[in-house]
Amino acid sequence: MRLLVVYPPGGVSDGMARVLAQPLSQALGVPVLVEHRAGAGGSVGMAALARAAPDGCTLAFSAISPLTLQPLLTRVRYDPVRAFVPVASVMRTPVLVVGTPAFAGRGFGALVALARSQPAAVRWASSGVATLGHMVLVQVRAQSGAVITHIPYQGGGPQLKDALAGHFEVLSTNVAAQQLQYIENGRLQPLAVGAPARLDVLPDVPTLEELGFPQANLVSLFGIFAPARTPVGVVQRLNAEINRILNTEALRQWLREAHNLPAAGSVESFAREITLDRVRNRTLVAGHAALFD
Repeated sequence: MRLLVVYPPGGVSDGMARVLAQPLSQALGVPVLVEHRAGAGGSVGMAALARAAPDGCTLAFSAISPLTLQPLLTRVRYDPVRAFVPVASVMRTPVLVVGTPAFAGRGFGALVALARSQPAAVRWASSGVATLGHMVLVQVRAQSGAVITHIPYQGGGPQLKDALAGHFEVLSTNVAAQQLQYIENGRLQPLAVGAPARLDVLPDVPTLEELGFPQANLVSLFGIFAPARTPVGVVQRLNAEINRILNTEALRQWLREAHNLPAAGSVESFAREITLDRVRNRTLVAGHAALFD
């Protein structure tokens, strides 16, 4: 079995896929090989999944944004509604907004004030167009009226390197050990988190909702997908095994250490969340299309 990770190596999604692969291989009695198909915010990997045989031998680990947001903003080479079967939700990943050495202010309020007073003085990087980090920026733009330039990247590694070099003022990224290390040594300034509550590891950093941006207070939902027409029995078996693995102490401990939240559930509940997110994003894009430029 191949498990396609639609993002570059080294990130939280890569780590989760590898931690999940070994017990899944043991449960199914077949090798589970993690293979990276990164690019275009996950849509390259999802296009590869759409072309795969629907026999349960090829799966993908991805956030839901390549199905619910990217098709609204960019051209993708798959039908986001009909090309895939949701298999299992896996984890929710908080969003971290940090200031780089190029940002001289302190706190999220100072960032918004700068962007309001000096249009285009603030450059905000994300891991790509139509990713969750981009959505956070769009919501901040919509609610504040600030003019902020979006700098899209293809993955987490290059954008973090450029953040540390001060090539832009702000970065929205997933919470991960490496980013937290740079916060601890003062090279990055934590400004806000997108999460249901403040993170234990960053107790002094407010959520975007606390800061007055509830629509920007987003969390990324990741899960496992299969090609359309994969047999229902295969999907249900995979869902049961993945949920069992997610409920083990080893996986719960890994998620806690990665500052992510477990998201186990049925195939049907995962499908409903995807549908709801697609509807929300369609409404946002229709109402604020200019903010996505």
